[in-house]
Amino acid sequence: MEHIVTDMGCNASIEDREESKSEKAIKAAVLIQKWYRSKRAQLEISRCYSLNIFQSIEYADEQDQAQLASFFTFMLERYASPDAVADTSISPSVSHEVDSYLTEYENIEVPDSYCGPRLSFPLTLADANALLHAFKNGQLLHAHYVLKLLCETRRVLKEKPNINLVSVSYSKEITICGDLHGNLDDLFLIFYKNGLPSEKKPYVFNGDFVDRGQNSMEILIILFAFLLIYPNDVHLNRGNHEDYVINLRYGFSNEVLSKYKVHAKVILYLLQDVFSWLPLATIINKKVLILHGGISDKTDLNFLYLLERNKLKSLMRPPQPEREEQGKEGAPTARPSTCAANKRGAGKTRRLSSSGFTELSCPNSQPGPTLKEWKQVMDILWSDPRMQNGCVPNKRRGGGCYFGPDTTARLFERYNLKLLIRSHEFKREGYELTHGGKVITIFSASNYYEEGSNRGAYIRLNPDLIPRFVQYQVCERTDKQNHWERMKTIEHSALQILRERIFAHRSTLTEAFEKYDCDNTGNISVSDWAAAMESVLCLELPWRTLLPHLAKTDPDGKVDYMSCFHNMEIAQSTEEVQPALVETLCKYRKELEVIFNIMDEDHSGLISFDEFRKTWRIFSSHLGIEAYDASIDKLAQSIDYNKDDYIDFSEFLEAFHVVHKGDKKPT
Repeated sequence: MEHIVTDMGCNASIEDREESKSEKAIKAAVLIQKWYRSKRAQLEISRCYSLNIFQSIEYADEQDQAQLASFFTFMLERYASPDAVADTSISPSVSHEVDSYLTEYENIEVPDSYCGPRLSFPLTLADANALLHAFKNGQLLHAHYVLKLLCETRRVLKEKPNINLVSVSYSKEITICGDLHGNLDDLFLIFYKNGLPSEKKPYVFNGDFVDRGQNSMEILIILFAFLLIYPNDVHLNRGNHEDYVINLRYGFSNEVLSKYKVHAKVILYLLQDVFSWLPLATIINKKVLILHGGISDKTDLNFLYLLERNKLKSLMRPPQPEREEQGKEGAPTARPSTCAANKRGAGKTRRLSSSGFTELSCPNSQPGPTLKEWKQVMDILWSDPRMQNGCVPNKRRGGGCYFGPDTTARLFERYNLKLLIRSHEFKREGYELTHGGKVITIFSASNYYEEGSNRGAYIRLNPDLIPRFVQYQVCERTDKQNHWERMKTIEHSALQILRERIFAHRSTLTEAFEKYDCDNTGNISVSDWAAAMESVLCLELPWRTLLPHLAKTDPDGKVDYMSCFHNMEIAQSTEEVQPALVETLCKYRKELEVIFNIMDEDHSGLISFDEFRKTWRIFSSHLGIEAYDASIDKLAQSIDYNKDDYIDFSEFLEAFHVVHKGDKKPT
């Protein structure tokens, strides 16, 4: 018995040890799970505020663009030079139709050394495949073929109505793509996954083909080529970035100037006209409305169908006040026939500015758009949906409206619609459903803010009008990074651009902080710091959450507000120049880049002292900034490194770039 008792005791001891191990394993698993969930939550918070930073600054830039549009317009008009026309061999006397454009630009020779695609018109699928192959290998299409392609595209688009009415048979699906923004790899991936456009595979591309990305021109060439090959199966809607004033700031104009140099001016001129002929919307099977931005409580599809869309070269140029009276009657000018358009064209003259942005001026012919026409198009290209009922101005973007479910319901009832598909907004997953699934946002540019920031998506709409979403993401570096590393990269980039914006507003922010610091301690409460940040930057960001990344706090929880600026400096030491002037130059670097590109006629990248002074006086006067000639002269001299009375513009931009001291990007 003793032996049995002893043996049982050993078994009990083993069981206890096993139970103890099991309990420890469970506790360890629970701890690991808690840690994992905590890290996932932290990553999600990081992702949310990072994307919020990107989007808020994007919208703030758009608001700035709207406010500065009148200045950019003034610059284009002031520096428009008839002499510049001679550079492109265009006769200034008559408005040319497609045939005369082709006649003139066929004089551009294609050298034997050119290894890219040689297009023959009318285009075939073989030509489109040649373009795809060339662009995958980094080749450019020669300017001779670009100009021919644009003229042919213009001819086809002029025959299109303002709103394309498309019928999808029971044997077909139609694919709808959103913003591409110059991301050529996204377009290649869509074609790889979904197939090339054809009679059996129709597509709608819903605007914003250009700007921001590096290959806007290639995307346009590909889309225009497929439009010419399949004019009844490829449908292109205009986006808010198909606008030459917007292109000045967001990169497309610079892309064309750098890629096509001597012929860039006339390419930009033709593109300005081509963009104005892009249809405004597409309706599928009378039930699905596809347009770039959204709607407002004033949206009138019948009115939009009849107006002359090509009068709206840029929505950044609202009609002059005298035009408003003509718009009160409420009826748009009916679209003219080709014959009428040709008759009217006989009285037109042209102007080509030094930047290549020609405008048709018609002393004896059609007026510009009315205020109502401008507002109707502005609303459908710039508006965004919201969850609350009502329709209010979109102050965050500076144009269009925020429209609620009730606005959508009224439009659907009036026109017997079932679905609204729009783009225009970044979406983390590439798409989003709002208004009870009746409004779909589709966004096709993956990695929009930073590699790994978002997926792209497109819609496959079957004959029953049921959407199916296909998501994707172009991967270059992200496939070599884990999830944590990707999120930290995105967070780093977002915080970096936010810090740059904070530094560019240093003087104004310091004044706002000091109002709360009555005792001059250099410290203020968290709530006061957050209020000051929002009052100056107006970004609607979670400042309390962002505080640890932007400023230091003392043991009492007070914020050392000047620490916001400690890790940043201007690239060039400029002690001899007025600090306020340096900060202003830093703040308006993008705007100054636009201005100098307008003035730099020979694309040398050099600006004379006189041009620099003149430009800055005009710009500072427009913005109400005090600037003294002596300060401007000192500034110019400090950047004139070789003392030849010219400023190298690239060096100028670099000199006023915000540098992050000791800040290394995570890898």
